[in-house]
This record gives sequence, structure tokens and C-alpha cells, in this order.
Amino acid sequence: MPEARKRATVVVADDHPLYREALAQAVSGRPDLELVATASDGREALEQIRRLSPDVAVLDMRMPGLRGLDVVEALARDDSPTRVLVLSAAQESAVVYAAVAAGASGYWSKDAERDAICDAIAAIARGEKVLDPRLQSGVFTEIHAREIDVDRPVLTAREHEILVLIAQGMSAPAISAQLYLSTATVKTHLAHLYEKLGVGDRAAAVAEAMRRGLLE
Repeated sequence: MPEARKRATVVVADDHPLYREALAQAVSGRPDLELVATASDGREALEQIRRLSPDVAVLDMRMPGLRGLDVVEALARDDSPTRVLVLSAAQESAVVYAAVAAGASGYWSKDAERDAICDAIAAIARGEKVLDPRLQSGVFTEIHAREIDVDRPVLTAREHEILVLIAQGMSAPAISAQLYLSTATVKTHLAHLYEKLGVGDRAAAVAEAMRRGLLE
């Protein structure tokens, strides 16, 4: 008798309770997926993922505490085996690109049918990369634009956010308090930002960012 295939374990995180419950029920109803936890904000999601190491985490892009993108970046730093599907109502190509560049295995529109989202989760659990078909054209355009504009380094959404704040004269502790991040995490983002801009301090970073048009 053939051995039953192991179901992919899933954590679902979304701050909207009705949407979270509906998606959780859809996942629970699939024979190939196993819901192991839900979370209502980014910090809870990260804690659940670190504790349970699910095969797939489904993250809303905009959540209190930590955004979905912040969780993706944290998991990348952890070298976590959990793959991520980002769900969002935002369909701007730059947002989709940032999520994938940060390490997400897929990006899907929140208004998609639940079955389609569950299919995307299952595909990611098998090691595939997925992208909502409605978003593909815009992402390819974004990739092409970034390849052409070589003078504009690819910054993550968080790096750009911190760049804007240091341009306003904010210190690392002040940025930490405003963004609900640890000072160590802010300093890590700053180090990555300096490396991408080829500079060694915040004054040079701001000057170089202005030269390259990154603060327009």
C-alpha cells in the first residue's frame, strides 16, 4: 500500500479576523495542507514561525507590529526553511518586486479565490515560485526598469524607509522607536544601505542617495 503523502504545514497571518478565519478554514479543508497556527500581527507571526517551522507561512503585507515584508526579511536573516507566500491588496509592481527580492517564494492578491490561494500555498510547499498571473506583466516591467537604471541600487522597502528617516536627521534609536524595531536591527539595515550605496556613514549615504535621485 503506498505511503500517504505528508501534508504541508501552514501558518496564516492576517490582522483582519474575518479574512484570517476564512483563509484558515480554506487551508484546513485541503487534504494536502495542515493549518498549524494563525496570527493577527507580524510579531506574533514571526514568533509562531520560529517556534513551529512550518513549511509555508502566508503573510499579509500590511500588519501591525511588523509588516509582512519585515517578517520575510527576518526569516531570510534566520536562514529559515519556511517558505513565504505574501498576500496583499497592493498590486504595485515595486511592492511585489520588493517582496520577492526580500525572499518571498510567492505573491498573490488578497481578492483571489481561496482555492487559488491554497493552490499557490501547495505549490510553494513543493518548492515552486508563484506569482498571481494578474501581476506578472507589471513585475517584468519593474525588473526591466531596474536593470536599465543601474545607478539606482535595489533597496528594500525598509532600507528606503530608513534612508528617508536618516535624511531627516533621525538617530538610530529614534528610528528604532518610530518603526518598532530594535536598535540592532536598524543598524543592520543601515549597514546594508551603506554597502549598497558604497559609503561609510550616514552623511555620505544621504549625499549619495540625493545624487542618485533616491530621495525624490
